[in-house]
Amino acid sequence: MSVPSNVRRFEALLYASLMLDALSVAVQDRTPNAEMTEQMIMTATLLAGVMILLLVYFVWLAARWRKNWPRWVLAAALVLSVISLGQIIGEKGMELDSAIEIVSCALTAIGLYFSFTGDAQGWFNA
Repeated sequence: MSVPSNVRRFEALLYASLMLDALSVAVQDRTPNAEMTEQMIMTATLLAGVMILLLVYFVWLAARWRKNWPRWVLAAALVLSVISLGQIIGEKGMELDSAIEIVSCALTAIGLYFSFTGDAQGWFNA
């Protein structure tokens, strides 16, 4: 059975989004200060990398293994990302990494839309 086109779009858009997330982590300000030590910055960067890899695994599970629950985890992660992004923009204003995250969230939202519509319906197992 071939993969439906909406599932291929979902997979491509979410992988693109996760590549942008990795780029966003790469361009973040890593200057140590009174609030963030060098060790805390390194830990946060490693945690972000692990999280991106975990989300790549969830996209793969959903698209290739037809699992339904990873789509819901990805949708919840999107909601949390949007909330977090709103707080960061409110605190620091618009920076390069925030702009990249906005595009990433948009790609994720469009990809998730494709995973729930059209020929993707019925593809995912419960």
